[in-house]
Amino acid sequence: MTTENRKKALKFIFLQSLVKPVYCILALYNKTLRFRFENEQVFLERLRRGPVILAGWHQRLFCGFFLPRRYGLTVPIMISRSRDGDFISGVVQHSGFLPVRGSSSRGGRKALGEMVDAVIKHGAGAHVLDGPTGPPREVKAGLLAMAQRTGASICPVYLVCEKYWTFNSWDRFMVPKPFSRVLIRFSAEMEEVPAFLDGPDFEACRRRIEDRMTDTYERLDRYFEKGERS
Repeated sequence: MTTENRKKALKFIFLQSLVKPVYCILALYNKTLRFRFENEQVFLERLRRGPVILAGWHQRLFCGFFLPRRYGLTVPIMISRSRDGDFISGVVQHSGFLPVRGSSSRGGRKALGEMVDAVIKHGAGAHVLDGPTGPPREVKAGLLAMAQRTGASICPVYLVCEKYWTFNSWDRFMVPKPFSRVLIRFSAEMEEVPAFLDGPDFEACRRRIEDRMTDTYERLDRYFEKGERS
């Protein structure tokens, strides 16, 4: 083993040793936040009738970390095959997510097939629309392909923080400040994707979801301003 490979192996072992402590810290941190849920019953009722794919932006992931635990679900989610993905997979599986390793750039086709099987098996899934590296707030085709092959409804999930920090990352990743209020709103209007769509109709569907999420966030990001509840 070369020196470089030995360093990578040691780094991997070190990061894996941090998985459980990091999860516990996140769980404690999560308890400081004050959550408000909207359209929860809409989501749960649709879930009783068939699979649902929860869809959101990478920027807002932190606030949705414990959703599977809240509903007692096992939720498959695609996570990249990178070293960072190794660590993230270890953390999120403690909160009820089922990591499926792959991305649009590495192992995407195989991972999509595994995601389809897992969504059908568990009746739910989650998809980070613009992950793992962007472009930010852009819906990729994999979401629609997954919905077509599983027959699942697409449910955008909106996560809004009253007070937060913003990281200097490609997506401007957001972390709510301790004791902040957080809104989690499930979309009342879910997207049903026909099994067969030609190119223009496929793109129109993809763009409709993207535009609807962008427009909704423009309103919801004012949610905690005085008097704003639209």
